[in-house]
Amino acid sequence: MFNELLVMASHGLLHAGPGAMLLYLLVTTQLTIFTVTLYLHRSQTHRSVNFHPALTHFFRFWSWLTTAMVTREWVAVHRKHHANADTAQDPHSPYIVGIRRLLREGTELYAAARHDEGLLAKYGRGTPDDWIERHVYTPHCNWGPTLLAFISLALFGVGGMAIWAIQMMWIPFWAAGVVNGIGHWWGYRNFETADKSANVMPLGIWIGGEELHNNHHAFPGSAKFSVRRFEFDLGWFVIQALSRLGLAHVRRIAVIEQANMTNRLAIHMAHPVTLAPRVKVMTEFFRKVTMPAVREEIRRRDLHTPPLSMHLRRALADGGRWLSTDERKRLDAWVDARPRLRTICQFREQLAALMESRRTDRVAESMMQWVRAAVASGIDALQGFALSMGANMAMPSSQAGVADTAFPSIHRSTGIAAAPQTRDRHV
Repeated sequence: MFNELLVMASHGLLHAGPGAMLLYLLVTTQLTIFTVTLYLHRSQTHRSVNFHPALTHFFRFWSWLTTAMVTREWVAVHRKHHANADTAQDPHSPYIVGIRRLLREGTELYAAARHDEGLLAKYGRGTPDDWIERHVYTPHCNWGPTLLAFISLALFGVGGMAIWAIQMMWIPFWAAGVVNGIGHWWGYRNFETADKSANVMPLGIWIGGEELHNNHHAFPGSAKFSVRRFEFDLGWFVIQALSRLGLAHVRRIAVIEQANMTNRLAIHMAHPVTLAPRVKVMTEFFRKVTMPAVREEIRRRDLHTPPLSMHLRRALADGGRWLSTDERKRLDAWVDARPRLRTICQFREQLAALMESRRTDRVAESMMQWVRAAVASGIDALQGFALSMGANMAMPSSQAGVADTAFPSIHRSTGIAAAPQTRDRHV
């Protein structure tokens, strides 16, 4: 009897080998990733997809079992992040708390934010509030991981505790560290959002598509995170499969002109989500005006002048907002030595201020003044950009929505269909 207990403690009920234990770990951790990206993120936070009630409750149970995260708290923290991305009010910005601290203490930062009752009241609306949520999942959120520990021990013996420990670290590392940290620190950007979000890599296959973080910040209300041909969102692939089984209904999706037939079928029953006017305009300005000017300056540069690093070139997209003091000085010195580029940067700063202005009563007039000044600048790329805006600019009697009506050409040049703007209620 004692020997049997020792064997069970060592190998568990399954007597599984290393290969089977690794397979179990990969399957369960990916289920946890899908729970976070599909249910907590895309469905509950941004309302971009609905799931069948049975599947929804499975996600709720799995989140309780494997993460101890409460739906309302996770949703509220993430909505506040979108509303205040990379500002002092952001619960987890690497530019505020530091990238190293976020990688080490991401869970602690999340825990501190979720205990803010004001945050929960403002951003936590619309999440589940049934009997099991009020009596089990919320007040006893730690029971889930505790139960999982006993299950792991029973199935795999002592080795099961190692599996359990990895499961407990999985979301804190990949979500708090990689997505919230690296996703705002390093990577490539398709769109010039007001924050510092970046796509960590174009193939979102390990953390359910969350790797495409800049795309998500550009289209927060979209169920699909990939927008370019070379990008792949595993979470969207799963949503499509669930949709075909009648277990998911896509509510909103980013509309791309070159969408393939599968996307067209999904869009048929979904509302289109387009880029915010500011993102459209500033993205096109960087691609069509700033970068051509930078490349021209680099081709003409004096061999004795040190080249501008790619990091500093990219910083011109937001005026060097996120640079350190020393980096900003180097960039300013490089730009100041090039009058044409300095002029372009000044126009970019003025345009950004207009796009962010809340004085809608003066936006149209100020925008026309900016267009006339840009056309008179004598800089070809800047003139072309201004003319493309001015040629399509409409002056509505009501100034509300002027940014959208003023730039229909921007929709075409970015490849984003000119569909009505769909805003996320919660961000």
